[in-house]
Amino acid sequence: MSSFRSHCPHLDSVGEITKEDLIQKSHGSCQDCKVRGPNLWACLENRCSYVGCGESQVDHSTIHSQETKHYLTVNLTTLRVWCYACSKEVFLDRKLGTQPSLPHVKPLHQIQENGVQDFKIPSNTTLKTPLVAVFDDLDIEVEEEDELKARGLTGLKNIGNTCYMNAALQALSNCPPLTQFFLDCGGLARTDKKPAICKSYLKLMTELWHKSRPGSVVPTTLFQGIKTVNPTFRGYSQQDAQEFLRCLMDLLHEELKEQVMEVEEDPQTIMTEETMEEDKSQSDVDFQSCESCSSSDKAENENGSRSFSEDNNETTMLIQDDENNSEMSKDWQKEKMCNKINKVHSEGELDKDRDSVSETADLNNQETVKVQIHSRASVQSALSPKRKKQHKKYRSVISDIFDGTIISSVQCLTCDRVSVTLETFQDLSLPIPGKEDLAKLHSSSHPTSIVKAGSCGEAYAPQGWIAFFMEYVKRFVVSCVPSWFWGPIVTLQDCLAAFFARDELKGDNMYSCEKCKKLRNGVKFCKVQKFPEILCIHLKRFRHELMFSTKISTHVSFPLEGLDLQPFLAKDSPVQIVTYDLLSVICHHGTASSGHYIAYCRNNLNNLWYEFDDQSVTEVSESTVQNAEAYVLFYRKSSEEAQKERRRISNLLNIMEPSLLQFYISRQWLNKFKTFAEPGPISNNDFLCIHGGVPPRKAGYIEDLVLMLPQNIWDNLYSRYGGGPAVNHLYICHTCQIEAEKIEKRRKTELEIFIRLNRAFQEEDSPATFYCISMQWFREWESFVKGKDGDPPGPIDNTKIAVTKCGNVILRQGADSGQISEETWNFLQSIYGGGPEVILRPPVVRVDPDAVQAEEKIEVETRSL
Repeated sequence: MSSFRSHCPHLDSVGEITKEDLIQKSHGSCQDCKVRGPNLWACLENRCSYVGCGESQVDHSTIHSQETKHYLTVNLTTLRVWCYACSKEVFLDRKLGTQPSLPHVKPLHQIQENGVQDFKIPSNTTLKTPLVAVFDDLDIEVEEEDELKARGLTGLKNIGNTCYMNAALQALSNCPPLTQFFLDCGGLARTDKKPAICKSYLKLMTELWHKSRPGSVVPTTLFQGIKTVNPTFRGYSQQDAQEFLRCLMDLLHEELKEQVMEVEEDPQTIMTEETMEEDKSQSDVDFQSCESCSSSDKAENENGSRSFSEDNNETTMLIQDDENNSEMSKDWQKEKMCNKINKVHSEGELDKDRDSVSETADLNNQETVKVQIHSRASVQSALSPKRKKQHKKYRSVISDIFDGTIISSVQCLTCDRVSVTLETFQDLSLPIPGKEDLAKLHSSSHPTSIVKAGSCGEAYAPQGWIAFFMEYVKRFVVSCVPSWFWGPIVTLQDCLAAFFARDELKGDNMYSCEKCKKLRNGVKFCKVQKFPEILCIHLKRFRHELMFSTKISTHVSFPLEGLDLQPFLAKDSPVQIVTYDLLSVICHHGTASSGHYIAYCRNNLNNLWYEFDDQSVTEVSESTVQNAEAYVLFYRKSSEEAQKERRRISNLLNIMEPSLLQFYISRQWLNKFKTFAEPGPISNNDFLCIHGGVPPRKAGYIEDLVLMLPQNIWDNLYSRYGGGPAVNHLYICHTCQIEAEKIEKRRKTELEIFIRLNRAFQEEDSPATFYCISMQWFREWESFVKGKDGDPPGPIDNTKIAVTKCGNVILRQGADSGQISEETWNFLQSIYGGGPEVILRPPVVRVDPDAVQAEEKIEVETRSL
């Protein structure tokens, strides 16, 4: 029998059994009800040959265990082992071939000062056999037990004014695509970055959704990890739930992100301009394309979150933990400030004819933007040197679920120039319109786009005289009834319309036209190019309302089902599903002396609503939810067709059609198929390299990345969704092994030479010159040589620390820079290129020759005495 990777105390009772015996038993039937596979379980107790059906039938295997006290049983289809006594799965190692496993690589921070150890990647790595997909892998099956006692109804204990965190965690916990990823693909929650938030979150989700769930749990580990990175949440004061959500989701993205390589276009992107008088395009302005650091396209940057540096003895130049901790704390403060000033960075900018972009608006002039789009983004400096031909793009389960795209534009009313911008967002911060704004939004004459196109106003377009009359009455009521009596009547659709409404740029908010080179009157407007799988909406209430008020001044009504976002979708968008159902809502609920957060969440297993108030979990009615004072809402794409497709494929799996070929498929994509309304094309690239093999670094946990499908299931999925590539055979890529060995040798060489040169520099008493280097670039290089980043950095970029005065390049005051020797600079510059050189020369003190002679004379006389 193969060895187990678990510490189950009941393993001693397992008898002798071979894989061939299990295969033979899989062709049999339940010994009690005679039902055949695939869901048959064999008892592993010594000298017991019992085979019984599973929970999809009468579950005779469980009955057998309860009557005989035989606790270990194995599924004859998937070979998964379950212990009834321990209530957990016991994993069985199954190997292909007899080659040894990939050894653990010694981390670079253990390298001693006197040299760097040799590193070798063996070429005889073993791949473990992935498991066979079963019904549960393709659909979320509601068991009878779950109907009686639904999972996920576990409270969270308050550990000192942490209701904001508890409400946010419960809201995220009830987002099935994210939670199912951690429950089904938990093996992918791997990171060497501290404080390993993804592992703490995995543990928490496992506790919240366990079959034998406790009444409440304490999220201490997760909370401590977040406080380590973000000092905002230290102490015991009440904090903002939305800020906590953004912090947590950013950290999860950072730790779970995977690099996707894309060919980069010329960094000097040509802006195409079309005017109303001219049909042909012409280019007149070049602009520096930015490297978006949104969750789907994020590059490491000066203010980005960085992992803690490991203890090392190389040199004081290498960054230490406390320095990184301080930097990360500063990063969060800067990000918080950026959120407050509504700073949004674009992915690209184009100029188009105003007729061709009549549904879009521009958010470039962010000082005049009345709404906020939160995104993890940064802009590359216009002075930066040319980047590599390939740039880094990242994706994670966070970006897959929560990232959307807005296409926005602004038009100069003088020259008709229209600039178009694509922006990535993770949540929409919507304004709550006042009485006058509502009257404008509900007015059929209120323009919502440039010239003759109708964009957001379609949400309120008249549908005949009845609709016109109803709108008139509603506007009359809104205008006549004082808002202090019950507040204006506002719906979530109103807030969305206010977000996407046309905005006039005039007076103090005039638009700076790049063509006119002057401030001009303009208009801006926007539409959605791509809606995310889960839409997070933040209602921009005043902070004093949330923290101190007993009553929210404006109640915003929101639908539990059928939120229609079609009016806000760009006409050329490929999105097909624009109807959303509510998953959860974080709301304000408190008294004058205590601001307090709770969450209302829809349980995905029984479709009932529950109130999560710290450790208290109570079932509530739909009317209770609709009357809540919403602050943050999570909406999920709704698709009956996707549910039918999951049931159809799951039923095909039970047919057990003979198959000559087995296909490997990504667990991550299967999780999308299981939980997404639009899973998109099959993507197996998360476990394959560009050469079609398994990357050596992923070989050790390949069973966590893939599942095996029979041919009929693969054919159905492939014909429906496309994508791929099709994989029948897994092998470790030899080319990647050779490249890994080369890059590891390069890391070792560069690090060894740097340590030697910097040690010599530290021993100099009075260096004649200092060369300054950007710490942003140096951190990227350090991550590369320490093995934290797979790719070397681009050219040295000192533009952010340099300033030119009187024709000379000098160090910018307060710049984030470090000092290295001339030899070290020449070494790094010879490899990476870049610049400019920033040189510091210590002032030379002029010595009076007469004074020197006088001192020497005194010294001679003193010696003679």
